[in-house]
Amino acid sequence: MAKESFFQRLKRGLTKSRSNLTDRVNALVASSSNVDDDFFEELTDILIMADSGVQTAEKLVDSLKERLKEQKVRDTHTAREMFKQLLIEHMDIPRPPLGWPMVMLVVGVNGVGKTTTVGKLALRFKEIGRSVVLAAADTFRAAADEQLAVWAERADVPLIRHQHGSDPAAVVFDAVQSAKARKTDLVIIDTAGRLHNKKNLMDELNKIRRVVDREYPEATMRCMLVLDATTGQNGLNQAKEFKTAADISGIILTKLDGTAKGGVAFAIREELNLPVWYIGVGEGIDDLQAFDAKEFIEALF
Repeated sequence: MAKESFFQRLKRGLTKSRSNLTDRVNALVASSSNVDDDFFEELTDILIMADSGVQTAEKLVDSLKERLKEQKVRDTHTAREMFKQLLIEHMDIPRPPLGWPMVMLVVGVNGVGKTTTVGKLALRFKEIGRSVVLAAADTFRAAADEQLAVWAERADVPLIRHQHGSDPAAVVFDAVQSAKARKTDLVIIDTAGRLHNKKNLMDELNKIRRVVDREYPEATMRCMLVLDATTGQNGLNQAKEFKTAADISGIILTKLDGTAKGGVAFAIREELNLPVWYIGVGEGIDDLQAFDAKEFIEALF
């Protein structure tokens, strides 16, 4: 049996979101003779129902209105295609090049699939020929380092870990020294996901960053925020908190296969102005892939 391509897995993974968003758009197109105020109002409601948020929904529909007016389009089928193109452009934020050596700091609240994502990233970079070392800097959650150890073994990469409850920055220090000694391309740091005390979180992330800046100034630093798509607008609020606590480079959106609210991706882009770097559509080891705006919207439609 032929192995499913990521596009096929993405398409399958977005089934719930597609039935909630695209099927409703298609029904609207089929039932409307031309674009009018009712059409735009219904389209706004559909986007809000898909969890894109009121502000994002209204902005996207206003942009569509302008384009249709400019090009004197009244036909709903053409409007649908133009809307699709608008969404591709909306999601397509240029990402800065990776740059080697690199330190990738992975942040996010507990339960979003952060440690699993770190493991999948390690495997992904290993497969393209990059050397990787993992740092178990979530020293507070019981069994976080054991979970990461399983992934390190799977990806066949070294793991730097300390005792439970030890200083996360000390783990990062050792991981950086190890990477420099081995001339490793990439250090991926798994961090604690506590958000109930933003000051502690900020202090911890800043301390980790200071260690990296001081010990490894030649490395490119990327801070990735892992968000669980199933949490919708709540996840977006978390993202805003993290954005104030850390210098976030981009988003990794997980569990897209578990939600009908895939529109949250549009809200993340609009309200945070951050690119989505990777998306996850399943539990499989290769179900995390680089985000491609065109591929994502094509799969959604």
